[in-house]
Amino acid sequence: MQVLIDAHTHTVASGHGYSTIQEMARAAADKGLQVLGITEHGPSIQGTCSLLYFKNMFVVPREMYGVRLLMGCEVNILDTTGRLDLNEEYMDRLDIGVAGIHVVCWQGGTKEENTDGVIAAMKHRKVHIISHPGDGTAELNFERLVKASAETHTLLEINNHSLAPKRQKPAARENNLELLRLCKKHDVPVMLGSDAHVSFQIADYERLMPLLEETGFPDELVMNYWPESFFEYTGIKKETL
Repeated sequence: MQVLIDAHTHTVASGHGYSTIQEMARAAADKGLQVLGITEHGPSIQGTCSLLYFKNMFVVPREMYGVRLLMGCEVNILDTTGRLDLNEEYMDRLDIGVAGIHVVCWQGGTKEENTDGVIAAMKHRKVHIISHPGDGTAELNFERLVKASAETHTLLEINNHSLAPKRQKPAARENNLELLRLCKKHDVPVMLGSDAHVSFQIADYERLMPLLEETGFPDELVMNYWPESFFEYTGIKKETL
């Protein structure tokens, strides 16, 4: 199947990315993508862009080199209540919202409390994807997350970057296999995430393909292949702004 969407990427604006928006869009076009999400880190991550960046995103063309560009944020889930590090004014400005747990700004609890926090974030109207829930940063009840994904139409990401050996995420492989098995069991779609921090990583799902094969995961549940279904399922606006 042809990958047509990469929804979770970072540019130089995140502080530890290495390509510009135009370089990312050009790479996406070269790889045949139709949709690219630019999702800079939220303000709790050291070195990321200022709030003014998110306020000024209207200046960015929403189509570059034939690729539909979604300007957004990877907001941080801060605690077990699901509190996010962007307020409503800025959340409303996002084309796409990705929310995730990062160790530098996460205040966790028990497995079930952590799960409560993620599910609370999933219920936010501008959160469309949960980033790297399987990376092991917080212990989570994946069965509950998958059921919440089906109810809220918030996609769970299977994250390629988490499986990189240098990331030292020993639980990531088995956690993502469990997520895939549960999503297959409950007929719930997923989003493969490159989490690209440089243009060369756009649509790189090399570490994830063996997991899809091992679980016999059906192509029709991989949203990266189906742009029309992606927009319809998540409620993200398809038209160029």
